[in-house]
Amino acid sequence: MKQFFGILFCLFAFKSFAQEGGVSGRISDALDERPMEYASVAVFRTPDSTLVTGGITNRSGHFKIEKLHSGNYFIRAHFLGYENETTGAFALKDGETLHVGTIMLTPARQLVEEVNVTGNRINAMNKLDKQTYHAEQFESAKGGSAVDVLRNMPAISVNGQGEITVRGSSGFLVLIDGKPVLTDAQTALSQLPANAVEHVELITSPSAKYDPDGKAGIVNITTKSGTVNGTGLIVNANYGLPGTTDFDNKRISRRFGGDITFNYQKNKWDISVGGNYTRNDLNGYRVGDVWIENVENNTVNRFPSEGERSFNRYNYAARAAVQFKADENNILSLGIFSGKRYQERDADIFYSNSQWTLDTNEKIYEVLYYNANKQIKQGTFTLGNVDYTHIFADKSSLTASFLYEYDDLHGTTHNLNLTEPGGDVIQYVQNPYKKPINGYRFKLDHAVALWNGKLESGYQFRNDSQDGTFDYILTPEDSPQPDTDRFRGTAVSKNRINSVYSQFSGATEKLEYIVGLRYEYSRRTVKLSFDPQEHVLELSNLFPSANLLYSIRPDLKLKAGFSRRIQRSTNNQLNPIPEREHSETLEVGDPDLRPEFVSLGEIGLTKQFEDGSSAFITAYIQQSKDPVQRVNSIYADTILNRVYTNIEEGRSAGFEVGADLHPAKWWAMFFGGNIFHQSYKGSLKILDAPPIAIDNSGWVYSINANTTFDIAPTWSLQANVNYLSKRPTAQGKDSRYLIPNLSLKKSFWENRLTAGLQWQNIDLGMEQSHRQLITTWGSHFYTTTNYIYEPDFLVLNVSYNFNWKNGKLKLPSSEFGEKEF
Repeated sequence: MKQFFGILFCLFAFKSFAQEGGVSGRISDALDERPMEYASVAVFRTPDSTLVTGGITNRSGHFKIEKLHSGNYFIRAHFLGYENETTGAFALKDGETLHVGTIMLTPARQLVEEVNVTGNRINAMNKLDKQTYHAEQFESAKGGSAVDVLRNMPAISVNGQGEITVRGSSGFLVLIDGKPVLTDAQTALSQLPANAVEHVELITSPSAKYDPDGKAGIVNITTKSGTVNGTGLIVNANYGLPGTTDFDNKRISRRFGGDITFNYQKNKWDISVGGNYTRNDLNGYRVGDVWIENVENNTVNRFPSEGERSFNRYNYAARAAVQFKADENNILSLGIFSGKRYQERDADIFYSNSQWTLDTNEKIYEVLYYNANKQIKQGTFTLGNVDYTHIFADKSSLTASFLYEYDDLHGTTHNLNLTEPGGDVIQYVQNPYKKPINGYRFKLDHAVALWNGKLESGYQFRNDSQDGTFDYILTPEDSPQPDTDRFRGTAVSKNRINSVYSQFSGATEKLEYIVGLRYEYSRRTVKLSFDPQEHVLELSNLFPSANLLYSIRPDLKLKAGFSRRIQRSTNNQLNPIPEREHSETLEVGDPDLRPEFVSLGEIGLTKQFEDGSSAFITAYIQQSKDPVQRVNSIYADTILNRVYTNIEEGRSAGFEVGADLHPAKWWAMFFGGNIFHQSYKGSLKILDAPPIAIDNSGWVYSINANTTFDIAPTWSLQANVNYLSKRPTAQGKDSRYLIPNLSLKKSFWENRLTAGLQWQNIDLGMEQSHRQLITTWGSHFYTTTNYIYEPDFLVLNVSYNFNWKNGKLKLPSSEFGEKEF
């Protein structure tokens, strides 16, 4: 008996101490050889095909599966939207870790067949945590900026003021090649050429590893890169022909520009250099009216106006990035960026200032005058970043990143009132300012395979400070304005944010998921020269997130997500020193403004058709606490305060739909629509006035669509339209906004050279497109302004491509400064 137990013990001991083995490898996209993150890997035993274990790939596409006993196995790799790929059988010995090499996954077979037959790309893909769109399909954006690409996305709309919204919300975080750009989207993206954009990724329910900034989620712009090994070059140029409508503006719009990107890859080195210059003027006209009531004096002031509102603007930038891959486990990346942006807005307006009795409507007086208003904003942006990634023996990874940025922002507003153009000076006000900004960011990210999934954790520290100096020069000095000291001073704003996160992702045969939690401690201070009390806001918050993608069947997926977000106030919104923006408008911030917190939830279906077409529908809701609104109040008889303030509650709920269709080999269609109900409720506090109750709501919808016809082997014609319906605001409404375009493209030399002609903002004299009416009202005031922009102009584009292969290029871009531009 003792011998039996002794033998049994030895057998168990042998089994226990036998060394376990493992397998490792890499999964890549067969079309562009890019590594695939979150691809599923399953290990089966032969010959009975019993599932043993599994895992998913990390950011670099690598996987490692351990604790396998000796035996015969095979691997099956899977990613939604791609064909499964199975390796051949292999034998594994005890203690051996076998590397199976790179497994290439191809998009679902019907998609590949469609690509082979028609030459079209797969233009839209839905993944676990994002929607991905190929930028090349939008011909009307060629020669423009990344903003022109974005306006074609299903959930995105751009209004007449250039404000970009995602599902009706204007606040979202912009990433360029995965790096945050802490700026307003319009400013950041206007400096990135559309020709440099490879993909647009909409992350409407971001996971915990992303910054929680941006109440509407995240837009990630993936830029183009070059060859796998060798040299690649892309050169683009554009020229705008004279416009058909100049509104008798003082200057003719000038539109031209170009960009160049050079990439060299050889063995361990990947070097990219890019530069661009864009001149993109815009003529326009403005018609407005202001009505201000003074009950105590029994008067009402009326202030109709009309005149030129045009923009002269340019930007240029240079970028460079170097990546050195010392070996498979160590990668070092460096990047630099330097650029300038200049904008000059002319608003030369004729005003009629009249006062009437409130009860009898009798005219008391009327004064006619001319206001030459010029606002100049300019900034230079300089930054550098360094990233280092180490992959350990167990295929876990650690990435350290550091970024520093300095920006010199300055400008002035000239507000000149004359009796008539070229006449006597009534009043001349100048608002010069300087507000340089310093910022840096440090990140650590760790990822490790765990429990047949991946555990990611990280830490981030962000710091930025802005030292603003604001002046107010009044001519003549004895003008009747007793509160001029309010318009002068300094404002120093500082933001310091510490955050940690952890998230776990995994996959089964039909289900992919990511769950995570982010904790953040932030401290914001605003110090004013005229206020001894420092304005301090300290916050400690949790940001949970969850994403699910379930395969009902191979062609039908169910998707759901939730995340909590924050929309931080810009330094401009926190600055209480008034700026005289127009003859009838002052802009004022609030140093005690609260950030907006948003809870996002969504659920939807995606469908893949046999001909390569696809469609999706998503229901969503966004619940906001303390949304920031720009509202109006009365400053004087003919002047309104434009004030940033919080309202208690905001809510948006609706549906988003999209389709990428191929009705024929020579015909492709892309459609995106969004319909939602938007509401603002609660108490609104404007400066020192008593709180007022707000309850404004309405339905909003937007449509972005394009259709492309291959009219000959090297000729294509594309028509597209962007439409945004009227929508409610906290104090009023914005009218609908329409932009139709038409593009013709010809390719040469097997697509290495392309030439295009764009007809932008098509109107044909109908006075319907490229114009928007903004209306607000409140206690004892009403204001409306109709912004009319230049329609019907032509732009020529030429692009040359030498040895270029689609991929991802990490050229840096401004992170801190552009939102304060």
